[in-house]
Amino acid sequence: MASSVISSSPLVCKSSSKKDLGISSFNKSSQISIHRCQKKSISRKIVSVMAPQKDRSPSTTGSVKTGMTMTEKILARASEKSLVVPGDNIWVNVDVLMTHDVCGPGAFGIFQREFGQKAKVWDPEKIVVIPDHYIFTADKRANRNVDIMREHCREQNIKYFYDITDLGDFRANPDYKGVCHVALAQEGHCRPGEVLLGTDSHTCTAGAFGQFATGIGNTDAGFVLGTGKILLKVPPTMRFVLDGEMPSYLQAKDLILQIIGEISVAGATYKTMEFSGTTVESLSMEERMTLCNMVVEAGGKNGVIPPDATTLNYVENRTSVPFEPVYSDGNASFVADYRFDVSKLEPVVAKPHSPDNRALARDCKDVKIDRVYIGSCTGGKTEDFMAAAKLFHAAGRKVKVPTFLVPATQKVWMDVYALPVPGSGGKTCAQIFEEAGCDTPTSPSCGACLGGPADTYARLNEPQVCVSTTNRNFPGRMGHKEGQIYLASPYTAAASALTGHVSDPREFLQ
Repeated sequence: MASSVISSSPLVCKSSSKKDLGISSFNKSSQISIHRCQKKSISRKIVSVMAPQKDRSPSTTGSVKTGMTMTEKILARASEKSLVVPGDNIWVNVDVLMTHDVCGPGAFGIFQREFGQKAKVWDPEKIVVIPDHYIFTADKRANRNVDIMREHCREQNIKYFYDITDLGDFRANPDYKGVCHVALAQEGHCRPGEVLLGTDSHTCTAGAFGQFATGIGNTDAGFVLGTGKILLKVPPTMRFVLDGEMPSYLQAKDLILQIIGEISVAGATYKTMEFSGTTVESLSMEERMTLCNMVVEAGGKNGVIPPDATTLNYVENRTSVPFEPVYSDGNASFVADYRFDVSKLEPVVAKPHSPDNRALARDCKDVKIDRVYIGSCTGGKTEDFMAAAKLFHAAGRKVKVPTFLVPATQKVWMDVYALPVPGSGGKTCAQIFEEAGCDTPTSPSCGACLGGPADTYARLNEPQVCVSTTNRNFPGRMGHKEGQIYLASPYTAAASALTGHVSDPREFLQ
């Protein structure tokens, strides 16, 4: 695997070799100097006498600016400070708080318990409530969660509540969106330079827009509801530079699985993962969202990508709220630098039962599968379905295993039925999926990504093997605790559906 890593530490410098992965590891001198003061015995003997000095004028060279990373700059501005460094505990002003049907009732419950039953939220226009997890189910407790959120939003006059009342036909609910992390972007709630918090670990998806975005628990969310503030520790930043031309058979999912496989699921614990390089600059916004979406699977606090013309075009078409992008300084300090030549990478999967259990797709060709799942905040966006449809069309074959399609949002569902797939002669994704024998695209939601009630569409209710475009493959994640989940890109998922075993998409794309 073509990559290299540069580690920088103010205390310890290590060099290691990972021959099995083809990684070269070398050190870089730290930008931080640490001076230690040791206690010495004091001599009372006078060795010199210094004469009084004349007053001196201040230096004309000015102060030396301390460089900051993107994340540090965003948190400094949000905490009204001129400088923050990793490890600082600071009070941060929140720009947007998102919650959904699973965590929302608990967050509002804590808010009322601590601030009072009649207390009002700090700003009803900065709170976004998106039902998306357990929606299309007959489970009464799941349905009740949405009812509770509706009551709270009505009482608090929450402006952005994307409600659903008719579960029989999602299209009868014009306000309903679908998966929160995709809907946040589509509805203009993601803006460069801002702080976005959400009661969901994959809130880090929004870092693709050059903002600080991270998941928080219900207790923190309850406090934010009442104050608009949160106490955060400034994370150190790891930099991932991805250069080289992206091969036509690779997708952002391959890139992030490659990275997680390299650093492990604990490799970025409470750290920022900042992505840059020519490959990242070439990615669409949806692909950048995929990249940032899974930083939490590496333990990351947040992921972030420097905003550029692609970012600004996307954001400005969806919001009129002013924003101010920030960028890492040239002399900013990073705790590690990882560099990848993307042109030399191959399609990969994460084998059960961990996102860092990386393997080349071509090395798993003997793994027989029972089904394929395309959906979620990671792999259920418009471009994800376009990619799967492109491969199905190129292959001209029918799937050999049940293939479930779960669009992330109502807009994605509409795109699946309306947008022509490039190179298909005007056919839509839906038409190609039907010809390939896939299941009909279902109602937009989180679906079976996290299991859910027993009647959740495409849930693993038996110990089956599934290739999935989702983000986690822990035991029981999609339902049955003995199910086996292979995480993959939409290309790899589609290729696997056609063969009935884990397959390299190059079989059909070259």
